[in-house]
Amino acid sequence: MRAAWYEQPGPADQVLVVGEMPLPEPAAGEVRVAIRASGVNPGDVKKRGDAFSLGMPFPRVIPHSDGSGIVDAVGAGVSAAWLGKRVWCFGAQSYRPFGTAAEYTVLPEQNVRELPGRVSFEQGACLGIPGITGYRAVHIAGPLRNRTVLVQGGAGAVGLAAVACAAHAGAQVIATVRREGDDKVALEAGADIVLRTDGLSSEEVVQAVQIAAPDGVDHVVEVAFHVNIGTDERVLAPRGSVASYATGNSNPSIPFWPLVFKNATLYFLGSDDFPEEVKQQAAADLTRMLASGWTGYAVAPSFPLDEIAAAHVAVEQGSSSGRVVVEVAAGAV
Repeated sequence: MRAAWYEQPGPADQVLVVGEMPLPEPAAGEVRVAIRASGVNPGDVKKRGDAFSLGMPFPRVIPHSDGSGIVDAVGAGVSAAWLGKRVWCFGAQSYRPFGTAAEYTVLPEQNVRELPGRVSFEQGACLGIPGITGYRAVHIAGPLRNRTVLVQGGAGAVGLAAVACAAHAGAQVIATVRREGDDKVALEAGADIVLRTDGLSSEEVVQAVQIAAPDGVDHVVEVAFHVNIGTDERVLAPRGSVASYATGNSNPSIPFWPLVFKNATLYFLGSDDFPEEVKQQAAADLTRMLASGWTGYAVAPSFPLDEIAAAHVAVEQGSSSGRVVVEVAAGAV
């Protein structure tokens, strides 16, 4: 099969190789997916670039945890009813060496969900890491009906899923965005109120959120912990919570005593290590949301497998207006 891989960390154009590898066979409890589209996430490019100085977890890595395609083989103990089904998959390269940037991948049966008929393979390839992280970031706070949720960065990959999941769960959703056009994206995902924060001071952002939620925000989904935790604390209701999945500073300061006096709860989210039952519930609910009309993600023009290095650069530079997908097989529709 054709696949992309790297055997040492480094810049995309220097370490990514496209070539032939043996066709993988599913082990017991696994399925094999003929990949049509492979989603590229920031975590994938950080792993390839060794952003956290962890080194190579395996001698050779086929990148990308998320993808979509058609099940073409099953291992022992897996129902043959999977054969021929259109699916989306997640966790293909989570503590495993070979992800979805290949014509075929094998992964545990529980990491595969049937793709609703009207949903494209490209859309399915976008779901895994951002969708499950957005779901966890919202639902870790407990029941949401009639509560107020603030999603910082509500038009980003995780933020968009968080907006949709919170709205689906019955919360009042306030989303912040920074670019023109992103307000429409967040509204279409289900936000009740969208606040454009570009050009605003932190004090003006606080005032805007307080006007939208005069009794305070019950839960915050946070994309930039190092920048926003001070704002989050000021708009947080007593006994509120903040769930963060990203920061630009690995040692951020926090307003400790104000958070203490509010009896606030902070959650820190690492998607590879969510409890298995959370991943399964998130995957099931995201699939139901797609089937019931959630439009999912805007997808940028896809890259062919031979141009995977350019796809990684597009993610690193943030130069694409939608989610970045590598088209592995022709006709990914």
